[in-house]
Amino acid sequence: MSEATAHRDGTALPALSLVPKATGPQTARDFKTDQEVRWCPGCGDYAILAAVQAFMPELGIARENTVFISGIGCSSRFPYYMNTYGMHSIHGRAPAIATGLASSRPDLSVWVVTGDGDALSIGGNHLIHALRRNVNLKILLFNNRIYGLTKGQYSPTSELGKVTKSTPMGSLDAPFNPVSLALGAEASFVGRTIDSDRRHLQSVLRAAAEHRGTALVEIYQNCNIFNDGAFDALKEPGTREEALIRLEHGRPIRFGADLGQGVFRDPVSGELFTAEVTPRNEAAVLVHDVGGPSPATAFALSRLADPDTLHHTPIGVLRDIDRPVYDTLMADQLDRAVQAKGEGDLTALLTGNDTWTVD
Repeated sequence: MSEATAHRDGTALPALSLVPKATGPQTARDFKTDQEVRWCPGCGDYAILAAVQAFMPELGIARENTVFISGIGCSSRFPYYMNTYGMHSIHGRAPAIATGLASSRPDLSVWVVTGDGDALSIGGNHLIHALRRNVNLKILLFNNRIYGLTKGQYSPTSELGKVTKSTPMGSLDAPFNPVSLALGAEASFVGRTIDSDRRHLQSVLRAAAEHRGTALVEIYQNCNIFNDGAFDALKEPGTREEALIRLEHGRPIRFGADLGQGVFRDPVSGELFTAEVTPRNEAAVLVHDVGGPSPATAFALSRLADPDTLHHTPIGVLRDIDRPVYDTLMADQLDRAVQAKGEGDLTALLTGNDTWTVD
């Protein structure tokens, strides 16, 4: 049996264990191409690109065994700027294409770059099934709450009442919460971060890269042309400490000035709520656990944020669990079929024994 299928439960192999290592040290420069980066000046995509290019050398894997696959949208220009293999594919189908590649090539580190429109509108079905299957790939979902490439229409994450070129009287659509959606689809890794917080962004990317299975990372990304300031509440010095809830595994969930606020669980309803931390209730502050057997707590955390003001927005890793990995299980199933029935004959399969005559 091959190394790729050594563990039939699909969970034991580390995420990058089968990807060849780089022959020498790498730097961010090694991951930069000679292509002109063509986003609007000031776009948050620049910050994400720089963070990824600086982060990739840490993985120590060969560039020729790294693949970035994108769909359609501003974010989907990403593969042009990464000096790795890549594919600028078709609208919404990047997870499907990446699934085929990751399932057939366990020696590759496969990354998907997509946006809130690409992933959650035309690509919604492909996204949830990649998460459900738990294929060994990493999905970076840039969320700017707008359609940028097509010049400012509302997207699946735009807030209710959003006035855009396509909703001049305000959007009537209830927005998706990408993190809640991923948790509902049984994703084994879900995280959220912000384009302008490079240290936090890279820490979440690092955790995603180490995860075996599908990792979804939502990245709040500013579109300074069509939706400028959408995430200012999470970035401005005067508001971010009260608005952001920074999650750290194994630590009490506290936030605000001097960490004076905390997240608690109602003992009767089980629902989560925020309140001031006092000596009397300090012991009851919820301790963050990314690996709980149920996604219920992670889902409840994902619903804390006010969809309009973004206050009480959790960032960090919400869930990181081991469960069977699709590509490992598939490879094992194929190996067992070959052992039982031999290599097979494609021509014989296509011609077959079933024939018919059409008059």
